[in-house]
Parts: sequence; C-alpha cells; structure tokens
Amino acid sequence: MTTPALAPDRLRQAARNAWALTPLGGGIEPHAPSASTVVHQDPHCTVRRYSRRDAAGAPVLLVPPLAVSIACYDLRPGQSLVAHLVAAGRPVYVVDYGPVRYRDRALGFEDFFARIAPAAIAAVRADRAAGGADDPKSGVDLIGWSLGGTISLLTAAYDPSLPIRSITTLGTPIDYHRNPTSKPLRALGAVVGHRPMATAVWALGGIPAPLVQLSYRATALQREVTRPWFIATNLTETESLAQMQAIDRFMAAMPGYPARLYNQMQRHLIMDNALATGRPSFAGEVVPLAQITAPVLAFAGASDVLATEPCVMAITDVLTGTRVRTAVVPGSHLGIVAGSSAADHTWPVIDDFHAGLAD
Repeated sequence: MTTPALAPDRLRQAARNAWALTPLGGGIEPHAPSASTVVHQDPHCTVRRYSRRDAAGAPVLLVPPLAVSIACYDLRPGQSLVAHLVAAGRPVYVVDYGPVRYRDRALGFEDFFARIAPAAIAAVRADRAAGGADDPKSGVDLIGWSLGGTISLLTAAYDPSLPIRSITTLGTPIDYHRNPTSKPLRALGAVVGHRPMATAVWALGGIPAPLVQLSYRATALQREVTRPWFIATNLTETESLAQMQAIDRFMAAMPGYPARLYNQMQRHLIMDNALATGRPSFAGEVVPLAQITAPVLAFAGASDVLATEPCVMAITDVLTGTRVRTAVVPGSHLGIVAGSSAADHTWPVIDDFHAGLAD
C-alpha cells in the first residue's frame, strides 16, 4: 500500500513550515506576549498589569515559580491564562522576578514570601486605588504555578493580615516524599550530606540557567527523543508546530535558581519534607501553614511527573485553617496551566472558584 501524495497546497504548507523551523526562518508564529503596563518596579519585583486599570472585580495576581519566566501564564494565543482572565473582564497582574545572577545568590524563600510577594500585593492594591476601582480595598486572588503556589501559600501563612481573597495553586508540591522525581536528590543528599552540596551550589551562585533548562527537558525525555519524528510527521500541522516552538522558547528562557533558595529547597522541602509537616522554617522562623485562612483551590495534573497527584493532594492535610477545594485535570506540569487542554479543564474551574467567593 502506498502513501497518498500530499496535495499541492499541503506541500507548500510543509515547505513553509520546514523553512520557518530553520535558524533563518523566523519561527512558525511570531512571539507576541500580551500587552502590559509596569505599575511597580523594585529589585526582583516588577509588577505588570495586563488589563485596563478600571477593570471591575477582585484583582488577580499571577505568581510565577522561581527559575521560570512569566511566559508560563502567557505562552501563546489559546494557551494564555492571562488572555483568558483579561477576556473575562478581570483586573490581571503578574509579579516578574527578572533575571537571577551570581550577585543574587543570597536570595532565599523568605525574600519572596516576606518581601517580594507582599510588595506585589500592595502594588496591585495601589494601582487599583489609583484607577478608581469600585472597591480598592478588596482582596487579591493569588494564582501560583508550581513553586509560585508555594510562595503564595507561604506569603499568606507568614502574614495572615495581608489582603488575600483566595489562593489557587497549580501543580504545587507539598509532600515531596510522595514525589518520585525527588528520590534521586534525597538519595544523593543522604550519601553526600547537605553541607558539601550547599557549599558547591553557593560557589556557583546557584543552579545556572542552562542546567535548569536541561533538567526540565530531562523530565520530558520522550518528547526530546521523538522531536525529529514529531516534526517530520507534523510538517503540515502548523498549530502543532507552533505549540512545540512556544514550549521550546519557554524552556530556553528559564533563569537559574539563587544559591540560598535552592539549598533551602533541597534541605527543607526535599530532604526534611517540611511543607508536609505544616510547619516549614526559613531563616530560623517557623511559618505555620495552618494560619492560612483564605480559601484555596489546588490543582494536580493527571500526567504531571514533577508534582504527582499524591504529592499535591497532601495540601488537604496541612491547611487546617481554611477550606480547600481540589481538582485533578488532564495535563503535564506545564500543561495544566498552559497546555492545549487547559482552556477546557483548568481555567473554567478557576473561574467557578472565583465566582463562588462572591457568594
């Protein structure tokens, strides 16, 4: 049996896509992030507003993870939580940490939950007031993917007086001992010990961006290995190739981890499983997760290998001071927030959760 020849228009499309994938081709589709306005700028705390200043309703603050750009919330058309929220009429903001350099090696978790995130929340409130919002004192809905969810939870627990209306976490690990991908790091730490690893990371200033990018690609090894075949069999599928390039662009832009924060993550979160105890400690200060009173929505991805369902769902065991709603949706770690199925399975649940807060 012979394979039918491609129609002339399909052949032309394949040729255009093949050229676009070359270094000189310019890509399948132009990278066009959603328009934003900077409303606040401090070191590692640039707050951007995507919506009109006078947009109605409680504002949303998107909190990215460490070692990831804000593009996770604005990957491309049809895969942009930002665009979805703006289209729904919500006031939408994001906190951008910017690049992480050697001089930032002393940044720790406490810098993010005690200083950066609260400053971003204050900036959102100030911008809402300046824009004549109906209720500038209304609380802020935090949405955090992966470690962005960790920062959001720690922020609310560290200072319960902050005007946080709700917290949504997407693929946020809680019980690291239920996460298979952390086993190699725990095994290495058990053999080598924490101090030699911490010393090496500190000398480097952190985990360099190329290593972060490589480790993320390693979690999707099948995708990387089958990439040539995927391209060859999808040369006429412009949408599929555009999705592939958007993910490649996102991974290529990943910054590194600051040394102090990575060492805290390795020692406290991975080795000591501190979040699962409900009483993690940073810089000698306990941050009781039971102090969180804002309603929480926690997502787990059905095919997420970086934050498995049992690892994520342990959140119901530690957040004893508030109501927690959970949802398991299709998708990988990135897929649950920006995958092709997120618009059907993740974003509507967020909308429903936020709508219920007004009841």
